[in-house]
Amino acid sequence: MLYPELFKSLEAVRWNMDADIPWDSFDASLLSDEQAQTIKMNAITEWAALPATEMFLRDNRGDSDFSAFMSVWFFEEQKHSLVLIEYLRRFRPDLVPTEEELHKVRFEFDPAPALETLMLHFCGEIRLNHWYRCAAQWHTEPVIQFIYETIAQDEARHAGAYLRYMRRALNDLGDDTSAEAKRAFCKIGVLMASAKRTSQALHPTNLHVNRDMFPNDTVQSKLPEPGWLEHWLDEQIRFDSVWETKVADRILHNLSVLFGQPFKSVQELNRFRKGLDRPAESVQAVA
Repeated sequence: MLYPELFKSLEAVRWNMDADIPWDSFDASLLSDEQAQTIKMNAITEWAALPATEMFLRDNRGDSDFSAFMSVWFFEEQKHSLVLIEYLRRFRPDLVPTEEELHKVRFEFDPAPALETLMLHFCGEIRLNHWYRCAAQWHTEPVIQFIYETIAQDEARHAGAYLRYMRRALNDLGDDTSAEAKRAFCKIGVLMASAKRTSQALHPTNLHVNRDMFPNDTVQSKLPEPGWLEHWLDEQIRFDSVWETKVADRILHNLSVLFGQPFKSVQELNRFRKGLDRPAESVQAVA
């Protein structure tokens, strides 16, 4: 089982919201209304770890190891929401999300293949790490800069934990699961490393997850300002092609290590993905 080791490693670096956040360094003159509004939107977005955890537990009923790890992931992700809310409570109480606003992002996600979802969230953690690092540079108030840098480090550790479960799927769960995992990881990897080619921010909270609620079936669509994410990325923190390249490079690097084969571009990964499907197609043709 991976859970006991992951619990121990994450517990060793866990930060304390009272003792480790430099609340006394707050400088009101360095926090604009525009910046404060984005903190509220991120606090609500982070609250969506709640329905994501419900999804993970439902779709991984046969995997108690991974389901147990969700106890750590859920705690730390909800803590991200809580620390952003606490920042607003202390310094901009007029912007603290209401319980209704938080509850609105809790809705049911349709069932999805567990391995594809695992890879999607692995990529999402990498992307969020970079978003928050970029946000820390955009902000000018030192306490919120520290908070974003702190939770960015959590997201990187979460990506590392998901990577452990991805490696387990490839190496420890049998040939059938390994083959399925390779196809799933490559398929989602091609998608999530190709963000420069899309107008949509590629993150789990911005993807459609409930067919019956379409098109209002993304976490972002449930926020008080549904279009805020693209504006935050494009016009505020300016998450540009340089940052997107960093995200794609991290995804490709990790898949290179995972598969023991270098992928220097999305095109190389996509060719590898297509190669995985050829044997099955050949067998069907012969039959």
